[in-house]
Amino acid sequence: MKTINLVLGIHNHQPIGNFDFVFQHAHRHAYQPFLDLLEKYPRVKLTQHYSGILLEWLLKHRPEFIRQLKRLVASGQVEIMGGAYYEAILSIIPDDDKAGQLEKLSKTIKKLFGEAPTGMWLAERVWEQHLAKCIAEAGLQYTIVDDTHFKYAGFSEEELLGYYVTEEQGKKIAMFPISKRLRYTIPFQPVRQTIDYLKEIATEEGNQLAVFADDGEKFGVWPNTFDHVYTRGWLEDFFQALSDNADWVHLVRFKDVLKTIPPLGLTYLPNASYAEMLHWALPAHHFALYEEFERSLQEQGVRDKYESFFKGGFWRNFLAKYPESNRMHKKMLHVSQRAQRFQATRSKGDNRAALARIRTHIFASQCNDAYWHGVFGGVYLPVLRYPIYSNLIAAEKELDTLEKLKGARIRSFDYDCDGHDEVVVETPTMNCYFKPDAGGTLVELDFKPANLNVLDIVSRREEGYHAKLKHAVPNAPQGAVASIHDTIKAKEPGLGRYLIYDRYPRASLVDHFFAPGTTLEQVTNGASEEVGDFVHQPYTVKTSKKGPSGIVELSRHGTLLQGGKPRRLFLRKKITVDFKRNLLTIDYVLRNEEREPVPIMFGVEFNAGLQDGKALNRYYYLNTGSMDDAKLSSTGQLCDVSALGLRDEWLGVDIRIETTRAATMWRFPLEVVSLSEAGFERIFQSSVVIPFWRVTLEKEWRVGFRHSFKTLK
Repeated sequence: MKTINLVLGIHNHQPIGNFDFVFQHAHRHAYQPFLDLLEKYPRVKLTQHYSGILLEWLLKHRPEFIRQLKRLVASGQVEIMGGAYYEAILSIIPDDDKAGQLEKLSKTIKKLFGEAPTGMWLAERVWEQHLAKCIAEAGLQYTIVDDTHFKYAGFSEEELLGYYVTEEQGKKIAMFPISKRLRYTIPFQPVRQTIDYLKEIATEEGNQLAVFADDGEKFGVWPNTFDHVYTRGWLEDFFQALSDNADWVHLVRFKDVLKTIPPLGLTYLPNASYAEMLHWALPAHHFALYEEFERSLQEQGVRDKYESFFKGGFWRNFLAKYPESNRMHKKMLHVSQRAQRFQATRSKGDNRAALARIRTHIFASQCNDAYWHGVFGGVYLPVLRYPIYSNLIAAEKELDTLEKLKGARIRSFDYDCDGHDEVVVETPTMNCYFKPDAGGTLVELDFKPANLNVLDIVSRREEGYHAKLKHAVPNAPQGAVASIHDTIKAKEPGLGRYLIYDRYPRASLVDHFFAPGTTLEQVTNGASEEVGDFVHQPYTVKTSKKGPSGIVELSRHGTLLQGGKPRRLFLRKKITVDFKRNLLTIDYVLRNEEREPVPIMFGVEFNAGLQDGKALNRYYYLNTGSMDDAKLSSTGQLCDVSALGLRDEWLGVDIRIETTRAATMWRFPLEVVSLSEAGFERIFQSSVVIPFWRVTLEKEWRVGFRHSFKTLK
């Protein structure tokens, strides 16, 4: 009789900081019903992975689930895989953190289920060859990647019915290829298709292996899958079919394979992730070109033939594609390295507990979901970015205490590795990150008492999938189940009008010289004209200290173009980081370098990323009087005002912008159009506030700001 070995792997994960109701929904619609059904079919053996984040939630909120899973492990029906505790992309975190993440989850699994994991789930299947060494040194014997990885190395479909061995500096691990065909038939096609495919590859020798491994959320959480998988019985039919055909479909766990089936040989795989991820990593202008090329190959009937040569981008380029991701990543490296330096140079002594807390915060900040974007919201979702920064700032506060930081520490270095030096001011209550090369802007402002980066925002930019928006169906009805990679839906009609792309990275202290007659609508829609060459242009920088406060002075000799005539103008802004009062004082000087007076419309842009623009407990306020619409997502103009506040009662913070000269203040929401598993949607990023003045500049003009922060009690 022809037989085939089949490994089933299920990966379960929720990002750190995700809403509790999301965990509850996933448990109720995927994790629990899957396990309940599995328990009814004892002949179905498989391997499961749970990220440490998810295990923590289950232990706290659903301990009976852990007990049930423990029974299945004890019976031999389920193998538990290890991995990075906080589901980090291993290749982009420091080596010590790689080891720590792997060890933390392995120890947790051993404690909960009585046996240490044999292998590991590789987050997003992001593979780089050097990982083999750290995986092996963590005591793990295998990992799982897509068959795509192998095909890029030149393997044919027939050569992937098994597993291979790879090594780094002599440290060996086994590499299992996930079948893309099975990944797309399970659970989206009739069960018969999977069984027929297994019959095709079964052999008399019975030594071949097929591997399925994918997200557990596709069994109930992905759109329309709950009804398909459970109500209409797809999963039960699948388990029944596997049980009925157990005489020739041999279900094995990954660790069993290592003991019973020899590897097919040695391999070295290129840097890769799954095919869709590599597509998403491409720049926007190449995104559509990739799809065009793929369609062309399909129309010619040669797509499968040349598949091994058809490759998208490189995962790390998400850090280049999204500067916001890069800043999170570089801050994570900065804090991790700072902690390692402290640990290496100081006696641990009484610092053990603090260092353990610091390490936990750093590990949590390495959760991958906020660092990239594809079909899932990723970097565009404030709820995913917030816990990254919150954990990093919490770690910094602990390090401030250990290092006895009393005043401002000012450094100029290439913080974000873009080839230009930034100025970083670190204090016990506030951190400020300035980019002199990009308009002298403030790109990160950490208010430590609230563990909040006030400038945790993402700019509006073109995405390759935006071209598909015109084909999206608003509030599409529930219908046939499909992979999230194949659905095009919109959460609201008319989203196309929000496809606005920023000409400069959004930040604070953006210096605008608007054309006369510029309107709020033009500014909101990105259609305003700049008559000056200050936005996103290089500034000269000087730094100093005054007592415990840090001072950053940024200046530029620039040009205004009015009526076709260039006018020279000097701008200087002096920022004092007064951390004792949680206050930035900002003094502007504009100097006319021409003999004739120059009429100007000058504004300074501030941004505040408070996550939700429509919540009633997040709003603008004035010192006196009320506003017609105070929501943080509101658009409007305030005349002759000298102060505007933003309050977030959920985060417990109050932010104020005060001016020494009464101004006209524009406000509007920064909203991006993003694609998620539920379709196209608008996502609030920040409240933009621009105080501006119309002035005839004769010689010199000054204005000052107080940008203050406090916690709400």
